[in-house]
Amino acid sequence: MLVFIIFISFTPSAKAADLYSFVDEEGATYYTNIPGEGRVKVLLPMKEPKTKPASASSVNGNSRETYEPVITAASHRFSVDPDLIRAVIKAESNFNHRAVSPKGAMGLMQLMPKTAKEMAVANPFDPGENVHAGARYLGNLLQLLEGNLPLTLAAYNAGPERVIGRNEIPAIVETQNYVRRVMATYQNLKNTDLR
Repeated sequence: MLVFIIFISFTPSAKAADLYSFVDEEGATYYTNIPGEGRVKVLLPMKEPKTKPASASSVNGNSRETYEPVITAASHRFSVDPDLIRAVIKAESNFNHRAVSPKGAMGLMQLMPKTAKEMAVANPFDPGENVHAGARYLGNLLQLLEGNLPLTLAAYNAGPERVIGRNEIPAIVETQNYVRRVMATYQNLKNTDLR
């Protein structure tokens, strides 16, 4: 009888519990099977295939071109340059829709759980939801910072509270490097027809 119970509990039909992630006040990410406020459902499996993509623009079997309709739609909806969206995605996740940062940012545009919640994102790993929320957030920052692109990118990376009202890129090495990297990619996209 005991062998039968053990066998049943390890059969493939046994349903796994849902998994949720959340970030505490110190920025540490935690995972739990208990849903609650501020917790985001994690899509499983999180493990990526071990095979390498066929090309540099291909990630997890999805090429950059896979996301073009979503990028174009978000660009039109929120009046954000599609090349800017592409440049941010390149810097944030390298077009990996399942990317998770050590600080808990998720998906193509690396939305933090708080930002995802503010943007009413149910699934931050869904490319459509993620790109639309990220483009909307970028558009909001562009308006708040009167179209100043370097400051907008700094606010996207470091948080708006570190940029708005100070009129400068914060003295955070990661943020300064991020702004340079996104601006360089953006200029490349503007100067070269890579699409």
